[in-house]
Amino acid sequence: MATMRILTAAGLFLAFCALGLLTMAISTDYWYETDARRHRERCKKYASKRIDPGYIYISNQNLPLRMHPNGNGVERTKTTEGALLRVRRESLAPAAGIESRCSRRFNSTVTGLWRKCHREGFDLENEDLIFKGLIQRCTPVKYYYSSASIPRDLPINITKTIRQDEWHALHLQRMTAGFIGMAVSIILFGWMVGLLGCCKENELMQYVAGLLFLMGGTCCIISLCTCVAGINFQLSRYPRYVYGLPEDIGHGYGWSMFSAWGGLGLTLLAGFLCTLAPSLHTPQASGTGGSGGGGGGGTLTHKHRQENGIV
Repeated sequence: MATMRILTAAGLFLAFCALGLLTMAISTDYWYETDARRHRERCKKYASKRIDPGYIYISNQNLPLRMHPNGNGVERTKTTEGALLRVRRESLAPAAGIESRCSRRFNSTVTGLWRKCHREGFDLENEDLIFKGLIQRCTPVKYYYSSASIPRDLPINITKTIRQDEWHALHLQRMTAGFIGMAVSIILFGWMVGLLGCCKENELMQYVAGLLFLMGGTCCIISLCTCVAGINFQLSRYPRYVYGLPEDIGHGYGWSMFSAWGGLGLTLLAGFLCTLAPSLHTPQASGTGGSGGGGGGGTLTHKHRQENGIV
């Protein structure tokens, strides 16, 4: 009996801690983080070339070129003066790639379930604009479809692909928020049922509480998996030059995501303890007090093996 109470109390305590972690994860904005400081410094160095008349800048496009390795760059053309050999040379142009990546503005941001915010202290230019009220620190995450987010002046086939990807990404966002809300609600209801079962010493209520904890953990697993899938889908969207991130931008999961995973682990452990506790309770056997008439109406008697039909 004491072991059952200890396991039930431990399960309820873990479930309460899991509720705290999940609530903290839902109410904070550090699910996914990006750090664009290195990228911005690189673009500033590229844009700060000397433009005074006494300085001649030679880009990588004007450096000595090399022949294409497979030899397909050789083209022969005939002119009136005779046969001339013209070698088509191709060059590596990293400067053009840097210029195309620097044409887009990347900011250091943190993203949660409800808001996307600029990281404080990562960009002095944005901090000045936020202080002046020209831009907002945080913008809400949209859970409805909006055509304003689709880039303009794109071919029709690319626009259709982007529109389909927008619906798919929106579906993943809704699943993430919906299932984690269901998980918190189910865990809270299970915690109340388990607390009543512990006070009344009702084994069935304790077992039901454990099942509810496991059900809430399942919803939490679905939510976190769809969140990870949604982030990976956003990074792999087409066209890459619109939705992809350059290699010099750091990005990863924040502490809110790890808080949610910790709440998931505690929830599953609480469900295991609460479903295990009732199975450890065995009813106490008591023999009959005597052969008096009517005695032993509420008592439990054990018969001999021969009386049970076992030889």
